[in-house]
Formats: sequence, structure tokens, C-alpha cells
Amino acid sequence: MYPKNSFEDSSAWAEGILSQMTLDEKCDYVGGEDIFYTKAIERLGVKRVLMSDATAGIHLRDRFNEFTYQNAIEKSTAFPCPLQLSATWNPELSEQFAKSVAEQSLAAGIGVLLGPGFNIYRQSQCGRNFEYFGEDPFLTSRMIEKYIKGAQDTGVVATIKHFVANNTDYFRRKSNSVIDERTLNEIYMPAFKAGIEAGVLAAMTSYNLVNGEWAGQSEYVIKNLLRGHLGFKWLVMTDWWSVFDGAKVAKSGQDLEMPACLATIGLADKVRAGEVEEADVDRMVKSILTTLKSMDLFDLEPRTDLVANFPQHEAVALQTAREGTVLLRNEGGILPLVGEEEILVIGDYLTDKAHGGGSARVDGYDTVQLIDALKAEFGELIAYDKAPTWERIQNAKTVVLSIGTMDSEGWDRPFELKDFDESFIRKVVSLNANVVVLVHSGSGIRMTDWADKTAAIVYCWYNGQNGHTAVAEILSGKTNPSGKLPMTIEREFADSVDPDYVPEGEHLYSSWNDEWEAAREQYDIKYDEGVFVGYRWYDSKEIEPLYPFGHGLSYTNFEYSDLVISKTSFGVDDVLELSFTIKNISTVKGAEIAQLYVRDEESSVARPLKELKGFKKVELAAGESTTVTLSLNRAAFSFWSTDQKDWVAENGGFELLVGASSRDVKLRASVELV
Repeated sequence: MYPKNSFEDSSAWAEGILSQMTLDEKCDYVGGEDIFYTKAIERLGVKRVLMSDATAGIHLRDRFNEFTYQNAIEKSTAFPCPLQLSATWNPELSEQFAKSVAEQSLAAGIGVLLGPGFNIYRQSQCGRNFEYFGEDPFLTSRMIEKYIKGAQDTGVVATIKHFVANNTDYFRRKSNSVIDERTLNEIYMPAFKAGIEAGVLAAMTSYNLVNGEWAGQSEYVIKNLLRGHLGFKWLVMTDWWSVFDGAKVAKSGQDLEMPACLATIGLADKVRAGEVEEADVDRMVKSILTTLKSMDLFDLEPRTDLVANFPQHEAVALQTAREGTVLLRNEGGILPLVGEEEILVIGDYLTDKAHGGGSARVDGYDTVQLIDALKAEFGELIAYDKAPTWERIQNAKTVVLSIGTMDSEGWDRPFELKDFDESFIRKVVSLNANVVVLVHSGSGIRMTDWADKTAAIVYCWYNGQNGHTAVAEILSGKTNPSGKLPMTIEREFADSVDPDYVPEGEHLYSSWNDEWEAAREQYDIKYDEGVFVGYRWYDSKEIEPLYPFGHGLSYTNFEYSDLVISKTSFGVDDVLELSFTIKNISTVKGAEIAQLYVRDEESSVARPLKELKGFKKVELAAGESTTVTLSLNRAAFSFWSTDQKDWVAENGGFELLVGASSRDVKLRASVELV
């Protein structure tokens, strides 16, 4: 069982170390060193501990080799991005995924995983959306709690990040998230709460300001929300280079400044001058020591025996790509591609991988390029042309067009494709009615002017080192697609919750530039939409998205029937059970993700028209049927009351909606809370 040592035992050990430390030693210990290490206390036999960026694999950083990875693994598996993992709607796979990443961490002697990240997908331009798990707090929470278990059951410390309301990377240190209490509780904190309840041992604060103060040095964010309200008792660390006032850091409930004592330099002098209480420094040091001791990380050595598990990890990565690739459109059933006709393959990212940038980038090894995967699956039917003529495109029986974006931490990426790419796609689909578009991106993109002119659209995401094998299998029919969108793809960015978040007169950029950021004034991100994020927003505004949350096609058709509710009238502490039948009415095996939404028919506060409160993924053979049973407790009917400072479920009628997406409701039932 993990942690290896209880909080109480680890805390007592930490108290013993702390009692032997001088003030200067304590103040020095609250900052990291050599980019990714906690400091050692050599006099007391406390070794330093290595951390690594990791949500979709271990980020091996050559430029830090002089400091780190002396005994490291030479390679690490590039897994699909977390947004694709979330598109599987498979919490059990999330656990396997996290276990695989964590085993590679242990193989390298890394004790702290700087992930998972799961800030909510608020708007499609955020450069880090690919690192997160989508727009819905319920789906994100179910995936995260299994991720935490999978990672920490191996013996490493997982880190939930970035706390809180960090939903843009546009000059992120200058963005001030202006957000209310209800919105935090209903949308942006549930996944953190789920991670804490799953036993996560570390949390990382975000770069942005929250209601006027940088998150990493904010008493409201750390002491009030994270520690007080959510009850987190373990290690809290800053994001790298994200705090500026050492006294505020010490008083805020923060523990560890990374990557070094920068804001906290001279902290001992502040204690001696009475600006900071020594008790605050003691708390910081004790928290760091307690958490690392709980997993015995001071004695961690590289587990080179775990390198033998890499083939298993690669299999998990491939299965994630198989289950997380989303078939958005399949007009006339063009897919799967069968027959002996030539397939013309054109576009970008055929001989090089689209991937996310920044701390979540993982290069991987034995990378399967898209063109190679297609040739392996279809053989000589594949005709790859780097510069096809319009005539060749027009005369081709089938065209596979690969497009995408390269999203990254550090900046936001336009919802619209580049002008050349957009024009090229429009031209191709105007010339040929049998175009299959493969989209490689870490977020939604604008497809409005050409989506309905394509024969098929396959959302491939950033699918890791072997994910293109899954893409080829889906195109051939060897794998039946089952992924569903964990976010909404809008028609126009103007339709979304905050299309004008970039300050007036400014524009998006695409490079790391600290000088630009330093020169900018702070600007407000006003969360005026409140709890109406994602499909909640589009429902409430009666805006038709291009592809709704939860949408994803299959080569199989499913029939929903026989909805049964355990009781139509229930009390607030009752558990309501509902069951329904799903039948595969096609001739091929397939998997369906049934989704359960709840609608409050009348409320004292404005509530979404529907909210996801349950889901289940089932695989059925041709003609097979199964009964799906889901449970709803008080939380499924509750909202956060700012008056009562608590979750409230009001008496009255609720509608239960079962369907294949947020906009494809198959079954309905009414119940009453009395």
C-alpha cells in the first residue's frame, strides 16, 4: 500500500530532522536546486530527490544533463496526450497509463512526477489544452482519480496541477483570473478535489494571478482553497519561476519554491527582522520532508529492472490511441477504406510527428510516422505525393489529407488554421468528394467552411510514438473507433465563452519571450460565464456547435432502450439507480460510451440545462445487448450555494437524460427530490 509511511509517522520523522536544523538551513531548504531537485541536507543525511515533467511520458531534458539524469534511462515512451486519454472515457485505461509513466519514472530514479495536469478546457486557443482532460469536471475527475492511483501505487509522488483557474498561456504570468466562489467549486476545483480524495501527495500552483494575487503566493488560493476548503495536507510547490515575494510565499501555505530560492532568497533575514514568522518556515520544511519521507524517496535508486516493462508501456500507449481517436464524420460510410483502389495521401505530418511543446513534450523512440503506418496497413495501395497537382487530387478515388497544429506551453494558438492550410483544404474538398481528413491537434480547430464537404474527419490528437498505427487500423477497419470528444468544437471562436480575452490592441504570438511578458501589464480574464463552460455554455446560449461534447462515431450502430429508474421519488440521502439496455444492431463488434446527464427543472439559481453525472463504456459483439446500470447520489443533483457555503440539492423535479453525446439524447425520465 502507498504511501509507504503514514502521514503521522512521516511527520514525526520530519519533526526530528527539523529540530536539528539551523534557521539558515531551513530557509535554504524551501527552494529547489539544479532545476529539478529538492535540496539535500548532507549534515543530517537527507538526500536530494529528483522530479520530472510527466503527464504523457517522462520528459528527458538533454540541456539539463549536467545536473540531472546521471543514472537515467536513455529513452522514455511518448504516450498520447492527456486530452486523447480523456477521449477514451476509460478510467481503467487512465490507471494503466499512469502506472506505465510512473514505472518509467522509477526506472530513471525520479521520485516526483510533475503531473497530471487537468485545468479545465475553457477555451480552444489555450496552448496547454493538450496536457489536460477536457471541459467537463465530472469526466476529468473520474479520469484523474484513477490516474493518481495508477501512478502512486508504484511508489512515486504524483502532482496535481496547476492550481487554480489557469486556462490560458497568453502571457500567463500577467493574466489575472477574476473568478467567483461558485464557479471555482462547480467547474475548476472538482478535479483537484477528486485527486486529493484519491490520495495525491503533491500539488503545484499556477502561473496566473487569482483575483489579484499570484496563485503561488496567495493565502486565498493555498491556505484557504487548497488546504482549508479542499483539505490538502501534503506538499505544495510553485510552478517554475512563478512567485515574486518571499514573505508572501512563506505566509501563503506554500512549501517549496521551484526551481530555486529566487523569491525566497534572503528569507532568513526576513525572519530575523520579524517580517516572517519562523513557524511558517518550519511548516514549509516539515511539509516537504513529510511528503518525500512518506514514499521513502530519500532512498530511491533507479529501478533499471523496470526497463523490461517498456514493451507493456508501448502497448498501453497504442491502446490509448486506439480508444481515444475520434471519428467525427463518416459521410456515406466511406470508412473503413476497403477494396483495391489507390489511396492518395497528402498533407502535413506524414513524415514528422505533430506534438505538443513545452514541459509536456516527450520525444519517444521507435516513432511510427503516419506514412509508414499507412503503408504497413494498406501496402501498395498508398500513393504518397508531397506536391500533388490539382488534377491528380481531382482524379483520385480516395484522398487522405493530413493536417494539424503544433500547440505549446507558453503561448496560445489561434482557433483558425493558417491561411495557406485553410485555403488548401477548401480547394481539395472542392475537387474531390472522397476526402478523409486526419486532424493532429491538441485542441479544437476551426473546420466550419469545409467539414460538411469532407467524406470523413478523424481526430487523431497528439497520439504518441505509435499512435499512427491506431490511425491506420481505424482507416482499414481493423480497429473500430470508439473515442468521444472530451470538449466541444465550436463553429466560430466568437461563439465561445470568452472570445475577446486577448487585451485590446494585442495579438497572439508563438514563441517563448520573457521580455515580452515582462513588458506587459497585468490583464484580467473575467470568468463572467460562471458555471456555463463548454457544452453548458452552448446549451444555455442555444448555439449549435460544429461537434458537441461527447460526440464520436463508430462503425457500429447502437440502440438504447428500456430505461428503468429505481424510484421516481427520492430523498436527498438516497442513492438513485437507473438501468437501460444498449444493443449492437450492426454486424461488427464495437464499443459505445453511454452518457448520463441531469437537468434541474427549476432552481433558485441559474443552472446548466444538463450536466454530465455518469458514463459507462461497453463493448458489444454483433447483435449483443447489455444492461448498463449507473448510480446517482446527492452530488449529482447539487449546486454550490454561496449563501450556505456548501453543496445544496433543492427539492423538486429533475430530468435524467441518457444518450450518445450531450446533443444526442436517446432516453429520458423524470424524478422528484422530496
